[in-house]
Amino acid sequence: MSTDPLDLLGTLIGKARAAGADAADAVYMARTTHGVQVRNGRTEDLERSETSDLGLRVFVGRRSAIVSATSLDPERFDPLVAQALAMARVVPEDPHSGLSPDAVQGFVDAAGMDLLDPAQPDTAALLDRARAAEDAAVSVAGVTNSNGGSASSGLSDIILMTSAGFSGRYARSSHSVSASVLAGQGTGMQRDYDYHATVHLSDLDDPAKIGRSAGEKAVARLNPTRPRTGSMAVVFDPRVSSSLLGHLAGAVNGSAIARGTSFLKDRMGQRIMPAGIHIIDDPTQSRGLSAHPFDGEGMRAGELVIVQDGVLMNWALDSRSARQVGLPGNGRASRGTTAPPGPSLGSLYARPGTVTPAALMADIAEGIYVTELMGSAINGLTGDYSRGASGFMIRGGTLAEPVAELTIAGNLNDMFARMVLADDLVFRRGINAPTIRIDDLMIAGS
Repeated sequence: MSTDPLDLLGTLIGKARAAGADAADAVYMARTTHGVQVRNGRTEDLERSETSDLGLRVFVGRRSAIVSATSLDPERFDPLVAQALAMARVVPEDPHSGLSPDAVQGFVDAAGMDLLDPAQPDTAALLDRARAAEDAAVSVAGVTNSNGGSASSGLSDIILMTSAGFSGRYARSSHSVSASVLAGQGTGMQRDYDYHATVHLSDLDDPAKIGRSAGEKAVARLNPTRPRTGSMAVVFDPRVSSSLLGHLAGAVNGSAIARGTSFLKDRMGQRIMPAGIHIIDDPTQSRGLSAHPFDGEGMRAGELVIVQDGVLMNWALDSRSARQVGLPGNGRASRGTTAPPGPSLGSLYARPGTVTPAALMADIAEGIYVTELMGSAINGLTGDYSRGASGFMIRGGTLAEPVAELTIAGNLNDMFARMVLADDLVFRRGINAPTIRIDDLMIAGS
């Protein structure tokens, strides 16, 4: 018998069909990670892990069940199939269940997406990278202690196969470096960090650059005050502005729409953002951190416009939520090995605006520039928004003293309608946004 994981999944699905499953699919995920951390110049953590997980889903009529295992062991296939079928025959029927009718017929890979970097650094190289980041961070005047520098690399292998004729496989590499330090003394200490993650090592920022940035951010936060309580313009730095797109992703999630638990459930085709704003999910970006050639049900990945010129155009739909709302699926199924597919937007980004960040806040007499958000009290049904924050005052259109221990409150319907985007979009995360300004948010401070 072949030991290739793709062939083994074919064998497993064949056994499921032969044993009585009307349909079946299986997913296999293997990951190798190698990471190090140093603190105050000393090696604090070395870690290497190799994991593999298998998930088998079977359908008996409109009933389905999932079982999982930690290896592709052919000797375990028969009892695994028997367990899955026994479970499927006793669960309630789901009229919306089933394989995706839009899955690709044949084999799909990630050709042309450039997701695999053959460079896999050894422990010594990772330690050098982590030390360089920490050394640069602690060399910044005002930094008094270190939470550590870290570096990692990884490799994932994902395979999906269905009994309807789809099979797909892709591998994706990863590299990262980070630093976190403290500035100041005693109860006046402030912490900050910086990090970078990429698919290819050649795209990774210089560790010293990451370290210096972390140190400078920590020092800049020293001696914060609390702003006055009141209504102000708020500008979200790019490292936190992506959270606003994350809230949008939750609101257009097909499962939430089908349950009626989204504040955007009745807004399809309506303007929810100012004209000129475009929000797109594109999992096919070359070297993308969340890029993939197919979704968790075997539908080919492609660009999906969520907001076009301020108008809500699409929900994020897997096949089940698509059946529930009576629309075609759009390839947004996310998949693990222990749960059924569910809709997700992991490669969302906002096209940049036309003004610089400096111009974006030039007319703000008094406002808040947010660099960190803490906690979350987001009501998905109403859109009510409340989060702890820290950052800097904006006075006379420029950044001023640091502020902390404040809360930002509003409603996402209103916040989306007032968003203004700067021109500084950089792809550094799975979800990416430029600097974003929102006027008239409530600030709870002193």
